Amino acid sequence: QVQLEESGGGLVQAGGSLRLSCTASGRTFRNYAMGWFRQAPGKDRDFVAVISWSGGNTYYADSVKGRFTISRDNAKNTMYLQMNSLKPEDTAVYYCAQHRGLSSIAQAQQADFRSWGQGTQVTVSS
Repeated sequence: QVQLEESGGGLVQAGGSLRLSCTASGRTFRNYAMGWFRQAPGKDRDFVAVISWSGGNTYYADSVKGRFTISRDNAKNTMYLQMNSLKPEDTAVYYCAQHRGLSSIAQAQQADFRSWGQGTQVTVSS
């Protein structure tokens, strides 16, 4: 199975930007869709964005549409999440995961993913 590691989190002021990276080990990265999720303190882990194996299709949670951009570089085994116009409500631990490939990514849910990373903390101050 692929192993995933997130990086790029940190503390930023509202309105600022961060770019998260998810680096994968193993040869299966390029064969599967990948996704980002986040978990705020005391809340469930929520879907943020998903990208197809080729990068040609992307889907976002309504809360981040127009502000976040998911992308991937299969040659580098890396996925990215560019986060702009950050808000305090974006504060969370952000996780990346690999889609199992058994369902459409258009209605991506946690159960559709595997090989979760350890997460990276994003804190947005007001």
